[in-house]
Amino acid sequence: MDEKTLLKRILTVQDSMFRLAKRLLTSTEEAEDAVQEVITKLWVNISEMATITNIEGYTMTMTKNYCLDRLKSKQASQLRLAHYHHDKANTSLDKQIDARDAVSKLMVFMEDLSKQQQLVLQLRDIEQYDFKTIAQITKLSEGAVRVALSRARKKIKAQLIKAHNHGIETGS
Repeated sequence: MDEKTLLKRILTVQDSMFRLAKRLLTSTEEAEDAVQEVITKLWVNISEMATITNIEGYTMTMTKNYCLDRLKSKQASQLRLAHYHHDKANTSLDKQIDARDAVSKLMVFMEDLSKQQQLVLQLRDIEQYDFKTIAQITKLSEGAVRVALSRARKKIKAQLIKAHNHGIETGS
């Protein structure tokens, strides 16, 4: 694979790489650094890239692994899993505050999920990947991806209902 082709293929997935890194690492700067590191690794190993059939899945897997390694490292001790991505310029202040509160609650609820469920939910519902690609990235079977996604959605739904009912358990 030549440099031009690699650059073109990387540019198509760079935004997805950043969103995943931002989701896992919280900090915009950390996410940018992570994407830069992964791209550098891809560039150094350009000769091996010709054998990769699914560049998107491969780069997302590399990004995930790099971010998880960062979270485990001493340098990342203050990082926590969170992500905020919502900014509408033409909405009223009340709507912006309500939206921020809703996103904040959702992010808190997502933190209660296992790392695997967080990753699957991010890749499917936010990045819109198909189950086959998610299975390749996470090294799970497609069935296990579906189960993890279903369980994650059920947990979040239950927490949203509980929060909406102000913590009062209902018999439904």
